[in-house]
Amino acid sequence: MNRRAQLQELTRHTSSQTLIDAVADAKRGGSAGRLQLSAAMAWVAFACPDACPAVCDNIASAWLGKGPTPEVPTNLPEAPLTDEFWQAFWQVVDGHDEGYDAISITVAVASLGAALHEDFGPLAEDHARRHRGAAAAQRNPIPGYTNMDALAHCPEDSLGYALHRLILDNGYDPEVLNRDDIQLAELPHILHYLNARILQMHEVWHLVAGYRTTSLGEISISGFQLAQFGHNYSSMFLAAVLSISTFKEPRGFHILMQIINEGWQHGRETPYMMDIEWEQEWDTSLDDIRAKYNIPLFKSEFPDDLFERLEEGSIWRRLGVLWQLLRYSLRVRGDAREPQTQLALQ
Repeated sequence: MNRRAQLQELTRHTSSQTLIDAVADAKRGGSAGRLQLSAAMAWVAFACPDACPAVCDNIASAWLGKGPTPEVPTNLPEAPLTDEFWQAFWQVVDGHDEGYDAISITVAVASLGAALHEDFGPLAEDHARRHRGAAAAQRNPIPGYTNMDALAHCPEDSLGYALHRLILDNGYDPEVLNRDDIQLAELPHILHYLNARILQMHEVWHLVAGYRTTSLGEISISGFQLAQFGHNYSSMFLAAVLSISTFKEPRGFHILMQIINEGWQHGRETPYMMDIEWEQEWDTSLDDIRAKYNIPLFKSEFPDDLFERLEEGSIWRRLGVLWQLLRYSLRVRGDAREPQTQLALQ
């Protein structure tokens, strides 16, 4: 059985102890651990969204050395993963060979929704309905579009001003993707609301929660969004990114696991940001917003421009980053060689 067939076979229910063991193996550089973790993320992203909290808690706690390790529930409803889906999934993985940028990988991952079994949509909707961070989707109408003119008149030290500058200075679309192009209106109300609001507020959460718009920031904020809202696209994106690393760039797997899990635990520790009426805070400073809603800033093991330093920095800067990565890798492998103990249930 080749490794792709192995991942497909492993994309099913697994126990918390299996996940903990997979983390230990992956930390030691084992390919089996990488494969198991990628499969677990694919399972919650494309088949069984209700298992996502337990699976991600176990992986993050084992990788970061702190946090809850609940048993993964059995007999959860899940959708079949068809041959059509796997064909589309491997096309996304292989698309790495052509080179992805932020928009092209977003579109590629979003396209996987069309290949999922018809049973998956109701499962994703039900999971979102019961997620505490998505309660606003049940009581609010679909949001209108962001008013750029209103942002332009906000005070210089405000969230609105910072958002306006971020969008203009980087040439961003205020909502990342056009809602009509990705057919959000065809989704049930809860999923329509969540996806529209997450696209609309994505840059706001970058600013307020402390995620820079770098490659590292975009990956780690996906872990944050998944924890905050049970955002199905975020789980799909992370599953794809981990599989791309497993099959194409295994040397980067340690970095991805660190920043994804840092984002996940940050999202678990932060009050639900979907509940905030952000349009009422345009004139408020970022510091005052964080204090008002008790929002901690994201902190990572790595500098937030890590990937950009490796690609664009001077030789001395790149050598400094590589030395930092080497020390991190040696520490992670040393941790994995220590006797493994079951983390305390919380």
